[in-house]
Amino acid sequence: QVQLVESGGGLVQAGGSLRLSCAASGRTSSNYAIGWFRQAPGKEREFVAGINWIRITTYADAVKGRFTISRDNAKNTLYLQMNSLKPEDTAVYYCATSRGLVPGPDKRVYDYWGQGTQVTVSS
Repeated sequence: QVQLVESGGGLVQAGGSLRLSCAASGRTSSNYAIGWFRQAPGKEREFVAGINWIRITTYADAVKGRFTISRDNAKNTLYLQMNSLKPEDTAVYYCATSRGLVPGPDKRVYDYWGQGTQVTVSS
């Protein structure tokens, strides 16, 4: 059983930065892809960014150039550095492990999910 625990969310002003973390436990290897999703009130959960075990990364167009995904396999931890935050980035952010080779927006290939961390960006 894989457990994912997100942290690092909070309240920040527009233009500010936050760094989210996702600690993974229960896996015996790092050969998996993992991604970040977010869900704003009244909206569908959407893909934000993903990274696989050889560090191929993918990003949603809305966050390209502002967000950076990375992972530390030795610590089994995923990160999301979020810069130049906008009010529309406000959402609950989730990490999830993927069965795919390159993480993308198809939620059907994600099997384990964290509980989420709230990010609120004020204008």
